[in-house]
Amino acid sequence: MSSVVRPPSSGSDPSLHAGYRPISSHLAITPPVSVVIPAMNEAENLPYVFKSLPGWIHEVVLVDGNSTDGTVDVARSLWPEVKVVDQHGKGKGDALIAGFEACSGDIIVMVDADGSADGNEIVSYVSALVSGADFAKGSRFANGGGTDDMTFIRKLGNRALCAVVNRKFGARYTDLCYGYNAFWRHCLDKIDLDCTGFEVETLMNIRVVKAGLKVQEIPSHEYLRIHGTSNLRAVRDGLRVLKVILAERSNRRDLRRRTNRSPLPHTGRGEVS
Repeated sequence: MSSVVRPPSSGSDPSLHAGYRPISSHLAITPPVSVVIPAMNEAENLPYVFKSLPGWIHEVVLVDGNSTDGTVDVARSLWPEVKVVDQHGKGKGDALIAGFEACSGDIIVMVDADGSADGNEIVSYVSALVSGADFAKGSRFANGGGTDDMTFIRKLGNRALCAVVNRKFGARYTDLCYGYNAFWRHCLDKIDLDCTGFEVETLMNIRVVKAGLKVQEIPSHEYLRIHGTSNLRAVRDGLRVLKVILAERSNRRDLRRRTNRSPLPHTGRGEVS
């Protein structure tokens, strides 16, 4: 599924290393990496976002939510090969789903367009995946992480919601509502995303656990949005996250009941001919 090698030494046959993408002086990978960036009127922030993206990534997929400030033109000037996807629905979840469908890479990384995420951290996410994880989940509260953009109320709500998910689904998360994540493309076949708003991040975190996928948290630092204002509303979006948690818990109970009520498979024993 993945490969990690030392870079070729001088004098080695280059054909033996064809297809490897160097990440650092000690790491190279074969799987192509796609970065998905949902954006709506983020033209002023994109220069900071694209500047931090590592040059070794395979492709950048920008999902444009009907921007009117030249977001797409700025993206193309910064990354000429950028793949632009026009969002026809609304919401971050809808944008991410559209972006995932357009990706051609084996590894997919989710990055916000507001400048709050450091693209230099992508190497840590990819390293976790090629080392055996299915889903690399960013955490602002893991050792080494941090945030400059969270009020006390949001921090308290995130902690409470995270505790509920850990208890109800057997997870061990330190952060729940954070959108900087990376995963192998095959994970999409097992988590079946079907929500459109900010709560999509929570839904992903719950469903990867329910699917039995191997999750590794990655310490991440969240910076302040550089320009513009966020569409995030603590109470409104917190309630939407709670609704997702309760719905997933209900689905889990229903599945358990159906499993317990299903008849035993017919073995053929005890038949009289």
